[in-house]
Amino acid sequence: MEDILQAVERILQNKPLASIQWFVLSQSWLGKTYDEMAEVSGYRNNYIKEVGSELWQDLSVALGKKITKKNLHLALEKYLQEKIGDRENQTQEKLEQESSLEMSRDLSASQIEFPSGPVPLGSPLYINRPPLEELVCNEILHPGCLIRIKAPRKTGKSSLLNRMIAYAREQGYQIVYLDFQEADEDIFASLDKFLRWFCVYVSRQLNLFPSLDDFWDTEMGSKVSCKIYFEAYLLQYIEQSPVVLALNEVHRVFEHPNIAQDFLPMLRFWHEQAKQDQIWQKLRMVVVHTTEIYIPLKLNQSPFNVGITITLPPFTLNQVQKLALAYGLHWAADSEGAKRLVPLQAMVGGHPYLVSLALYHLCHEEITLEVLVESASTQVGIYSQHLRELLSLLQKEPELMLAMEKVIATDEKVELDAIAAYKLESMGLVQLNGNQANVMCELYRFYFSQQLRRSG
Repeated sequence: MEDILQAVERILQNKPLASIQWFVLSQSWLGKTYDEMAEVSGYRNNYIKEVGSELWQDLSVALGKKITKKNLHLALEKYLQEKIGDRENQTQEKLEQESSLEMSRDLSASQIEFPSGPVPLGSPLYINRPPLEELVCNEILHPGCLIRIKAPRKTGKSSLLNRMIAYAREQGYQIVYLDFQEADEDIFASLDKFLRWFCVYVSRQLNLFPSLDDFWDTEMGSKVSCKIYFEAYLLQYIEQSPVVLALNEVHRVFEHPNIAQDFLPMLRFWHEQAKQDQIWQKLRMVVVHTTEIYIPLKLNQSPFNVGITITLPPFTLNQVQKLALAYGLHWAADSEGAKRLVPLQAMVGGHPYLVSLALYHLCHEEITLEVLVESASTQVGIYSQHLRELLSLLQKEPELMLAMEKVIATDEKVELDAIAAYKLESMGLVQLNGNQANVMCELYRFYFSQQLRRSG
């Protein structure tokens, strides 16, 4: 009852309860009727009801929901659970901040590497984005699962994938990691050549000798031959442990419709085979790409409407603050520090790479935060090389430059050609809702507006 009294006084903003109110509250909590309260207290029944009615009214106003004698238990228990949850979250955040501060003390500015590529395992510079990490690690345990990780360049896909792979290794799973950026262009010349390369690559990663000719049958076709090779050879000869097939940079396949329109439905078919065939349950697939597929596929053939989809969101202000602490910027530890980070967050929209680059320069004390934000879109700003690289990519494809010009001309979403929209999304320049696009962050709007004015 002491907890209930304290909870009610907190709800009523520390307004102390009169003894009769405390009596009515405690008796109501114990399930007593107003008649029973009147009998043991000596107060009239109507007075007890009036005190109770006023108390429920005050609680209703304070909580923003109707409180009655009947729902008192439910409402207060829910309030207490929420408060306990808030306290646990605050404690966890405090522990994480203290941990970040402790780890950052061990990392001098000279030890912090320039932001490039995936964040190494165990690095304090990796920021969790709950519940993504827990979600992918739980899902990989499911037989025959298919996980899709989708996000633009330099937003943390590979860092998340590496942590999921590390977790799978801890479970004793075998890992096949295939990055399609490694494939020579002529590998995409035909479906048969592509699938044979694919099977050889997977075989080598599983330490098995490629034995394609024993299973490949031109009469049956490449897709069936590939399936038989996995089913009758790779999945048969490995130990009982599951195999994680992690396919990175899959958007490279999108650029070859002659491959994509057969390879992607094949992955879906394998995923569905796991529902009825135990041997396919050993295979867990992870597909990582930067943009939506722009090759038309039938709904029942696309691997992108089955399994689970992980879309990486930008960093929140709280996550930017945690990363700042990991970089050793101790001034960011409190609410005032968070306020100082707001202009940076507004400029780069929580983009993980752009945030990391800013914090890297700040931790080396090369520039102040205010100057960094003010010069961000200029030729002397810290993002100048990154912005020039994006500009160069756009200049090579005039239709993309025209599409980007439409996007930055307005704050509203604009309709774009599907392929142009997806390519811009892949580069991280826009956010998409269908084919409607808006600019990813104000940094890109300012910079490309300046460039278009100069070229105009």
